[in-house]
Amino acid sequence: MKKWLLASVFVLVLGVLAACGGSEGKSEGGSALSDEKLVVGVTAGPHEEILEKVKELAEEEGLTIEIKTFMDYVMPNVALAEKEIDINSFQTEPFFDAMKEDRGLDLVKVADTVTFPMGVYSEDVTDVADLEPGAKIGLPSDPTNSGRALMLFEAAGLLKMEEGVGLNGTIRDIADNPNNYEFIELDSAQIARQLNELDAAAINTNFAIEAGLSPAEDAIFSEGADSPYANLIAVRTENKDDAVVQKFIDLYRSEEVKQFIEENFSKSIIPSW
Repeated sequence: MKKWLLASVFVLVLGVLAACGGSEGKSEGGSALSDEKLVVGVTAGPHEEILEKVKELAEEEGLTIEIKTFMDYVMPNVALAEKEIDINSFQTEPFFDAMKEDRGLDLVKVADTVTFPMGVYSEDVTDVADLEPGAKIGLPSDPTNSGRALMLFEAAGLLKMEEGVGLNGTIRDIADNPNNYEFIELDSAQIARQLNELDAAAINTNFAIEAGLSPAEDAIFSEGADSPYANLIAVRTENKDDAVVQKFIDLYRSEEVKQFIEENFSKSIIPSW
């Protein structure tokens, strides 16, 4: 009798545990995201503004979006990996790939979003050709954006890089600097605020806009519309097939959001879908 009772209790406990596990839902061996609420990480500025529009549309579909704003490029990926947020939307694919490899993050791209052409800005000149020899020129310090800025400077005729270094180029790979420009690496989020201390600087569009600069009007040189640096939506690999992730992508890449971007950012930001 006792053995039968113990066996019954054991079966009951297993049933309860199985039911609890099924109610949470699994995706790629981990917990599925909630179908009712997402915490989405972005950097301050345009990414945040675009997400506010996505949030508005999501509410109409019964999905609550909590926006978590970051002031740098590192923490949104760290927070995603550590499950402090569910999704992030703020970075280019080369930066994302480099950070994943460097930190061993189990994250994955699920969609492209928008392109922010990087530009050269200056408070002193209106043409890169007018920069004086020895001018101090700022650029982002993180490897991916640094390489991107150097490619931009090369396109502007300010320097020549070693053959074949491409996106991985650093200031040590500058092959020719005929005007002896001083290239100063700074935190991406701070460059716009330090522009008055420099003769010129390469600034990411989101930080330029946040500082009150208009990429379409204030940049003295910028990447073309064919820039390969589209931004992306990232999630933990375990959640890449969750239905709510696809719902978020569809909302972001909707006609309403595209129209919002085109009306509010004057070609400074380009929808990449």
